[in-house]
Amino acid sequence: MTVITSGQYHNPLPHYLTLVEYPAFNFHLHSMQLLRKTKPCVSQFHHLLRLKITPNFSSPSNHFSNVSTTDPTTTEATTPTTSTSVLIDAGSSNRKPVSLWPGMFHSPAIYALWEARSSTLEKSNGPSLPKAPSRSRTTIFYNFSSDHMLREQYRNPWNHIRMGKLVEDFDALAGTVAFKHCSNEDGTARSLLLVTASVDKMVLKKPIHIDADLTIVGAVTWVGRSSMEIQLELIQSAQGNPNISNSPALVAKFTFVARDSATGKAAPINQVSPENEEERLLWEEAEERNKLRKRKNQEQKHGECEDTSRLKALLAEARIFCDMPALANRDSILMTDTCLQNSFICQPQQRNIHGRIFGGFLMRRAFELAFSTAYAFAGAAPHFLEVDHVDFFKPVDVGNFLRLKSCVLYTEHDNSDEPLVNVEVVAHVTKPEHRSSEVSNRFYFTFGVDPEGIKNGLSIRHVVPATEEEARKVLERVDAENLTLVKKDGNLQVEKEHKSSPNTNF
Repeated sequence: MTVITSGQYHNPLPHYLTLVEYPAFNFHLHSMQLLRKTKPCVSQFHHLLRLKITPNFSSPSNHFSNVSTTDPTTTEATTPTTSTSVLIDAGSSNRKPVSLWPGMFHSPAIYALWEARSSTLEKSNGPSLPKAPSRSRTTIFYNFSSDHMLREQYRNPWNHIRMGKLVEDFDALAGTVAFKHCSNEDGTARSLLLVTASVDKMVLKKPIHIDADLTIVGAVTWVGRSSMEIQLELIQSAQGNPNISNSPALVAKFTFVARDSATGKAAPINQVSPENEEERLLWEEAEERNKLRKRKNQEQKHGECEDTSRLKALLAEARIFCDMPALANRDSILMTDTCLQNSFICQPQQRNIHGRIFGGFLMRRAFELAFSTAYAFAGAAPHFLEVDHVDFFKPVDVGNFLRLKSCVLYTEHDNSDEPLVNVEVVAHVTKPEHRSSEVSNRFYFTFGVDPEGIKNGLSIRHVVPATEEEARKVLERVDAENLTLVKKDGNLQVEKEHKSSPNTNF
């Protein structure tokens, strides 16, 4: 049993080779495999969604054959021969329609969500009447308490929840909610491209346990002309555990925009009609955020955010590092010395149902790099607190050469027992043939540091920007998070804006 499960997270070929390598176990494992593979793969995960999912797969073929033949498609079992060679079809696992291939290479939750969308027919009509949030509300259920196979896919090395995988699922769920909101009552939908524009906030309110069931619920809360805000809540079942409450553990707000699939221009979508006081309050809050976002964009365009005094204050300490490094503060470090990066080619297996690279995949890769950056900076495994903001500027296509660059922007020491580390990850689409590189995404994450490590002498250093560009990035995030710069003990520190201090504020 262990041999079977261990191979399912790789491609199918090593799984079959593992069975061949241990012939003494072939009979038992092959029997177990037949028991477990009698239904299509998606049927193992159909319970993840409270949606009607209708698989349309052909019956899976047998995985082994001792037939001496040159036709690799032959899968019918026959009487074993004396030949010692075994024909293995590396692609003989469950055959699925081409339209469902993108989901196969992501988590089971994503696959179930995308499969649920596949039954909707495209129809070229305009937006219909306003829809209530309940019409698009969608729920995913993770049966972690009893489904060991599912739990293993979301477990990290410290036996905690793998947040990068959940972030990936969040994007898929938000996309499904957006898709359902834009569809018609008769089960048809216009040919629209629904893309993630931004993630305004994703806040962890309490720890998420890997061994307890959890549910993610998503619904549309606000709609503009061609954009919509979707709120997702993660709720973990207490199941008699006194350490778990039924209040939301994680809340996220995604913004999606609709584009006409033929022209690529903004397309009008169904409006939303709140049904109760809570939904009306969520709509009003989202409307205020939208107005604030537009106002900030206008201010940035007109240069109203210039603040030379804060820029000078941030860069003053950097000059000490550059001109007199021997006299620089040992409790500080240059931002450039916190950087990490990785590069990869975007593969077809990472695409979404529109044929472009799945936004959730990009978020997961960015999260994992940010986690590594905070880990290397702090000297201890950090814990995730929130996704501060994510921007999707440009789509990423299959075959693109993507470079992810990360750095620690600043640290917060309001609570000296648990300092915070704020990390930025920037994704660049690089085209060597054209000698060009463009920013496609920006991600901002906040991590906490284990208080036990701080008690044992772990020290979190202040981060110093060395260039004006780096200083502006810090100021942008400080303003976005309602923080302030405070001069304390000779260092310029980031603190909560409401906190009163006798020190100099900038």
